[in-house]
Amino acid sequence: MATYAFRVVNVFAESTFGGNPLCVFEDARGLDDATMQALALQFNLSETTFVLPSDRATAAVRIFTTGYEMRFAGHPTLGTADVVRDLVETGDSLSLEFKAGVVPVTAVDDRWTFTAPHEGAPRTAPTGLADADMASLLGLSANDLIGSPIWVDTGADQLLVPVKTPEAVRRAAPDSSRLDQWPQSSLGRKTAYVFAFDPAQPGKVLARYFFTKQGGGVAEDPGTGSACANLGGWLLATGHALPAAYEVDQGEFVDRRCRLDLTVTAERAIRVGGRVIEIGRGTITI
Repeated sequence: MATYAFRVVNVFAESTFGGNPLCVFEDARGLDDATMQALALQFNLSETTFVLPSDRATAAVRIFTTGYEMRFAGHPTLGTADVVRDLVETGDSLSLEFKAGVVPVTAVDDRWTFTAPHEGAPRTAPTGLADADMASLLGLSANDLIGSPIWVDTGADQLLVPVKTPEAVRRAAPDSSRLDQWPQSSLGRKTAYVFAFDPAQPGKVLARYFFTKQGGGVAEDPGTGSACANLGGWLLATGHALPAAYEVDQGEFVDRRCRLDLTVTAERAIRVGGRVIEIGRGTITI
């Protein structure tokens, strides 16, 4: 029998019960892949992370959803960094090694920022569907779009769907009866990040992130850092003026409001930040 300590944190949280929850195992040495996957399913959060030693960074991190391992994800990066800072006493600058690469992370108090692990131009690809068909899968029309939905990859590939207004974002309603028609990511995941720039509030973006669940149906993520980084990639791919900075609101429809800070520098670095709040600790005995 062995005991493993974990912490539960909320990431991109502006209040105690806001943000996107994350479970972080402080020291995963001794856990095999199957056990990590089983623990992620046990906690049943969107992601669970496992901290390990690294000879390339402050710590290595493995990220598991309830069904598979991810190469990189945003809110697990920030939440895990907050835990690692406390464990290792690194100060407010550290680096985390993921399967996607080494990611630098910095903090000012409890607000953390990561730099997306992309090099050069972000990878993009067409959806393979007509714009009208992709919009229809989300309960929208082609007239709601301001550009073609495209895959963007700055660490984890996701489908970005730009729409004209925040009202269109709020109106999005994926059709779960047509999931067989959704395009798939490199991990075989079906996702859509629907976003709009708010003309009434310059510098603000409203976003929703939909993904298919194990066993069928569509779920909505409260706050998605990797998709926010891919929004930065979308800005680069579409020739947006740089530097650029946006405050992204997400989670409104799942009662877990999140604030994500997105910056794309003149040097084309993509940075995503948000507040991390720890809400609990415990142990698991296996």
